[in-house]
Amino acid sequence: MTTSERAAKTAVLEAVEANREQLYEEVADVVRIPSVVGDEAAAQEHMAARFRALGLDVELQEADAHVRTDPMFIDAELAPAGRPNVLARLPGRGGRSVALNGHVDVVSPEPVDAWTRDPWGGTREGRRLYGRGAADMKAGLIANYIALKSVLDAGVELEGEVLLQSVVEEEAGGGHGTLAALHAGHRADALFIPEPLDQKVIIAHPGINYFRVRVVGKTAHAAKTQDGVNAIGKMLPIYQALEDLEIERWERYDDPFFAAWGGRAVNLNRGHMEAGDWVSTVAGSATLECRISFIPPQDEAGLRAEVEERIRAVAADDPWLSEHPPTVEWFGWRTEPWLQDPDVPFIAELEAVLGDEGLPAERMASAAGLDNRFATAFGIPSVCYGPHGVNWHGIDEFVDLESVMSVTRVIAGLLVRWCGVRA
Repeated sequence: MTTSERAAKTAVLEAVEANREQLYEEVADVVRIPSVVGDEAAAQEHMAARFRALGLDVELQEADAHVRTDPMFIDAELAPAGRPNVLARLPGRGGRSVALNGHVDVVSPEPVDAWTRDPWGGTREGRRLYGRGAADMKAGLIANYIALKSVLDAGVELEGEVLLQSVVEEEAGGGHGTLAALHAGHRADALFIPEPLDQKVIIAHPGINYFRVRVVGKTAHAAKTQDGVNAIGKMLPIYQALEDLEIERWERYDDPFFAAWGGRAVNLNRGHMEAGDWVSTVAGSATLECRISFIPPQDEAGLRAEVEERIRAVAADDPWLSEHPPTVEWFGWRTEPWLQDPDVPFIAELEAVLGDEGLPAERMASAAGLDNRFATAFGIPSVCYGPHGVNWHGIDEFVDLESVMSVTRVIAGLLVRWCGVRA
């Protein structure tokens, strides 16, 4: 770093410290705005106001139909109207640019009765801030904002342009979110996303597919159940076969790099099931929806063939299912594995900042899908580095506030180091 960059970084980090309480309060404020995927408008209005308060050029961009032609687009069956991405820009003067990206959408907090705190309360207890989305990923979204605010508060002028992106629909695949923003031209020389992955340098994730299995039974009145065939019972051996398959695949794809963060390199989650339509009727249908991940050497075609063959094997052993075979539909999330070249300058600059902060630079793969994968298709290097969160997508989700502060310092330092400062 140059002398001017070191002085700028010192001033910026002092501003980050001065903004500590605002950082925590801003996270709580946005957690208190329900923004379950598909209903992000109110939270995006809030983020637009925050970005405008920094004096940035702010655009509210609703995805257009063109993005649907991209092979990476995932159709979540959600209309983009009324759900804009909030895209802000701080101009530079020719230095290296960066996009700071975060998603405002969250998954449902149900079952709410199981929470010990209000999922929309933004409750702060010591180092912990509770609420749906506190970790995944409203804390990171606000860390981006406060890091840039601290640069401006310190009076530091960056050579490179900075983009702030608050996007929708990441939890449903990102088609109308980050992918749409990139198609709209909101691009930089690098992309940074602070997802809640325990302050690890995340440069990869497995491929991910969703699928649903449908089983048809035979309805009958509950007073004569012997006349029917219960689809719930016929689904049970399929559920068990998929559980067995998951365990087999844990052993087969025991890759230390992909398993380091999540504990397993691949997973097969049985996440949602519906069956029947009336308590006094034998269930005539059942549907099981699953998420499965994969890593090399398996490809998507091999993955799908393996799943479908396992379900066919179950059906072959059952007289009813052999005559009424289950159907398998692949839907929603569909992405190949993402692996960022770790030798790009952006990763080196991030790791230098971590060194300055006395933090480890552990490179890992995420077990969850990330919007970083979209950047690769546009030739943009990207990395994920975010705070420590617990129970995201679960009950009593919380984020560790000290880790949020640490990540904010890292982002602020990265802005100075990557974008450069005006002498």
